[in-house]
Amino acid sequence: MRTAGQAGRAPWRKKGGIRRPRGGGPATNGSACHTGAPDRKAERLDHAAGTPDCAIRTQGRAAAGPDPTGGPPDEASGTPDHGTGQRDHATAPTGRGPSSLRPFRHRSFTLLWIAGFISYIGSWMQTVAVGALVISNTGSATWAVLVAAGAFLPIGMLSPIGGALADRLPRRPVLIAGNLAAAGTAVLLAILVAAGHDSPGALVALVTLQGAASALIGPFQQAILPDLVPHSEFLAATSINSAQFNLGRIAGPALAGATVAAFGYPVAFVANAASFLAVVVALAFVRLGPPGGQPSGLLTALRSGFTAARREPSCRAAIGTIAVVAFLASPFIALVPVMAHHLTHGGPRAVAQTTALLTTAQGAGAVVGALCLAPLAGRLSRGRLLAGNLVLLPVVLIAYGAAQTPWQGAVLLFTVGLVYIGVLSGLSTLVQLRAPQAYRGRILSFFLVALGVAYPIGSLAQGPVIDWIGLGWTTAGTAVLLSLIMAAVAWRNPGLVRAITRD
Repeated sequence: MRTAGQAGRAPWRKKGGIRRPRGGGPATNGSACHTGAPDRKAERLDHAAGTPDCAIRTQGRAAAGPDPTGGPPDEASGTPDHGTGQRDHATAPTGRGPSSLRPFRHRSFTLLWIAGFISYIGSWMQTVAVGALVISNTGSATWAVLVAAGAFLPIGMLSPIGGALADRLPRRPVLIAGNLAAAGTAVLLAILVAAGHDSPGALVALVTLQGAASALIGPFQQAILPDLVPHSEFLAATSINSAQFNLGRIAGPALAGATVAAFGYPVAFVANAASFLAVVVALAFVRLGPPGGQPSGLLTALRSGFTAARREPSCRAAIGTIAVVAFLASPFIALVPVMAHHLTHGGPRAVAQTTALLTTAQGAGAVVGALCLAPLAGRLSRGRLLAGNLVLLPVVLIAYGAAQTPWQGAVLLFTVGLVYIGVLSGLSTLVQLRAPQAYRGRILSFFLVALGVAYPIGSLAQGPVIDWIGLGWTTAGTAVLLSLIMAAVAWRNPGLVRAITRD
């Protein structure tokens, strides 16, 4: 699946966000993910990552997030030691080329990245098509955010289970099964819509089912990052995964608009189902290390992972921060169809085209931001870059909420995407770097939980408010509230700020 977030996000997070939050939805990062809101295949609120589809489809459908494998590779190395989770220093590739693109030196990363990109295109095609179909049929912001909630809420409920399993089970078979299940759900969605059974309730139910599959495999997808790149390239890899999710956001909406106009909604859903197969094929050519955790009961594993996350200040701070950001800021992703309806006041076709325009603009901004992160972090330090993006995010959201025309909205949403990806990737990278190796899958799953629960709840809370006072005032109010909360935390708890911004 793809994930908000995906956020977020290991290099190939499949549908869901990380997706995050790995890049969607919230990307986070991982899809989140690949369902009604992209992070679905995975970011990632990324994502989603993403629409949070993004948060789920990380690293192969990369989303924006976190998880374990063997031990993190040696920072100076570049190739795996064939399953141990460490890297062979003697055979490491040299550090040539732009720092933001160095992960592409590694064959496995590149294979999964390409497969994830194909999958995210399909995920975004479905996300745009579902959002446009629901808002056109109902004209209600509440139904639009219910679709996004269905795509992402399963992340909050099921990611801890996926995280505990990711620390113990072989990842390849689980990832293959999860992607095939998500593909089957997309086919079912196409069949129902073609038959005329496209009630909002039915769409939400299928998006939720697909989100559940993405949520379970999201931690598996994020956990393989240490198998693919060395420790020193985590930020670059996470940023590239976010770019993957958002490149899909550029291509997917444009293809969705053309596909819906020419062939109808069902064909867009079939294309999404087919795109999941790219990750399945890529997994056959990638060697993954064994899980790093020790066998134990599920509840025991979850408790020990929670304790490890609580004891690591940077992980604890990053998880808390993404929860606040996802609740107050990330809903702008789910509300893109609502903004399109607000700016056009047109029929289904006009709404679908404007939704595609806005979604593409956000994706383009996120791609630019992702490619700039590693070079800027080298100049400013990763911590300062993250802090700056956190300060800028409310400002650009207020400007976006005041847009009056589709093109004005697209320009401002480009800026939002650029800043938001810096927040999502920065927090996801912090968790990847600080989580203990044996607990990485579970701690990353808690990051996805924070994104996957806060994002849909925030979207559901903002939907009725928008129906009451309008999109612009709602967006401005939540952005101001986010600024006040961050200022209060910085004043009352400077230690938390140091935990987030430390390099």
